[in-house]
Amino acid sequence: MKGPLDGIKIVEMAGLGPAPFACYLLAGMGAQVTRIEAARRGSTFIKLTPETNPDILMREIREIDLKSPEGHDEAMRLIEAADVLVEGFRPGVMERLGLGPEPAHKVNPGLIYARMTGYGQDGPMSATAGHDLNYIAMSGVLSLIGRKNAPPTPPLNLVGDYAGGSMMLVTGVLAALFERVRTGRGQVIDAAMVEGSALLATPVFSFIASGMWNVDTRGENLLDSGCPFYDCYETADAKFVAVAPLEPQFFANLVDTLGIDAEWKKAQYDQTRWDELRRLLSYTFAQKQRDEWETIFSGIDACVTPVLSPEEAASHPHNRARNSFTSQNGVMPGPAPKFTS
Repeated sequence: MKGPLDGIKIVEMAGLGPAPFACYLLAGMGAQVTRIEAARRGSTFIKLTPETNPDILMREIREIDLKSPEGHDEAMRLIEAADVLVEGFRPGVMERLGLGPEPAHKVNPGLIYARMTGYGQDGPMSATAGHDLNYIAMSGVLSLIGRKNAPPTPPLNLVGDYAGGSMMLVTGVLAALFERVRTGRGQVIDAAMVEGSALLATPVFSFIASGMWNVDTRGENLLDSGCPFYDCYETADAKFVAVAPLEPQFFANLVDTLGIDAEWKKAQYDQTRWDELRRLLSYTFAQKQRDEWETIFSGIDACVTPVLSPEEAASHPHNRARNSFTSQNGVMPGPAPKFTS
């Protein structure tokens, strides 16, 4: 089945992290991605392989010396024929190579020129080095993640690199492609991971503005592990279940299924009793193994699920039924979202 981006040509300037992953997502939707790897003069060039870097699957690799006139011309020919260019260098690098938006749009006015950085193309910190943790720290999001009386918790590198970065860049590319259909014009996309991460937290920023979230008490709010019915609990086999029945009807099902005092249904949102409820849930879930709890809660709307490892997630009956994972080069998530044609 051809994806909805079949026929779209993308030139990817080789890099690390969110820009390559954005191209991986676009390739999963059917785009043809050509990745330009900068040739290393006077050294052995080690090619990336799908076995060591799964996100380069579905790419054509071109090794080009971008600092030579011949390499520059070859890159420009690829850009001239492309619909989208994606680059994740620090601001100014593409301009110094003679491959910035201005010369690119001279040969290809309809080009979508997508730029990925941590801090954006301008501003006092635009040239500053950083990684996901730095970007979500600067966005205000990291300060909200973590348990009570503990430092902020790094949430892998999902929030900055891949959600605030890759997903926002892909959103921009798709919007620019749609706009080009109407106008024929290209676009320059300035995707900054600080801004993308902050945007993802818009609902929490709204909670803060309305007084529903206390920024001075990390780990004591509804969704930051402060709430006992939105947390993970250890089971008898040292595994975990995720418990998230926020709505009263789902919490009532949790109470009934666990067999704890029905009086808790009325006390769900009494924060003065949350510590007591947490102790009760911790004790109760520790009495059985994780898979036993999965069986017990199967078919019950109590928002209780097992915490699965990647391998377990790939083999879970629901995910297998939807072909959510593949076994190519080890366990890998399949393309998402799914399209009917």
